[in-house]
Amino acid sequence: MGVFSRFRDIVNANINSMLDRAENPEKMIRLMIQEMEDTLVEIKASCAGAIASKKKVERLLSQTRKRAEDWNERAQLAVQKGREDLAREALMEKRRFGEEADSLENEMSQYDGLVQQYQEDIQQLEEKLHSVREKQRLLVQRHIHAQKRRRAQEEIRNSASTDAFIRFEQFESRIERMEAEADLVNAFRKPDLEEQFARLEGDEEIEKELEALKARVTGNTQEDLSEKNQE
Repeated sequence: MGVFSRFRDIVNANINSMLDRAENPEKMIRLMIQEMEDTLVEIKASCAGAIASKKKVERLLSQTRKRAEDWNERAQLAVQKGREDLAREALMEKRRFGEEADSLENEMSQYDGLVQQYQEDIQQLEEKLHSVREKQRLLVQRHIHAQKRRRAQEEIRNSASTDAFIRFEQFESRIERMEAEADLVNAFRKPDLEEQFARLEGDEEIEKELEALKARVTGNTQEDLSEKNQE
């Protein structure tokens, strides 16, 4: 397939539709980028060749015009010297170089149009290539996110993950059991000497308060009896 045929196929291609139909979009887009890059290299090479040819024709045109001008001056000189035969020959040469210059000018015009077309094609292809590369970047990001989501879902459903939760719950239960055992140990622990004396002191204060309460109750009762006897 020629470079222009490939270029037209690439430019006219519906990238989104092609990717939607592809079994492996990532592979397909890599191939498309490679095809575009290769085509772009060929078009740039062709454009460079056309520019070089144009410059060559441009130099030849300048030389041809100079030759035509030289023969015109010679014809004038021959007329001044009374050599109409030489003037006639010089004018014929001038015409020949003039016709050749006209042909070269036409060729220059064709090269101008060709170079311009190449440059437009290069611009279109570069824009298309930029668009496809952007799609590739987005596609790669979507693929990465999809892989992460899939791994996360697999991890959730994975039996190893379930076992880990079970082991964690077992470990938590073990800690709670150890805490409960510690509380039981503290509950049945024998009081030390400091605690025993503290309890004695506390008991003594309770006894004193109890005696005082009893005395007040007894005193009130006796007073009530005395009042009743007086009545």
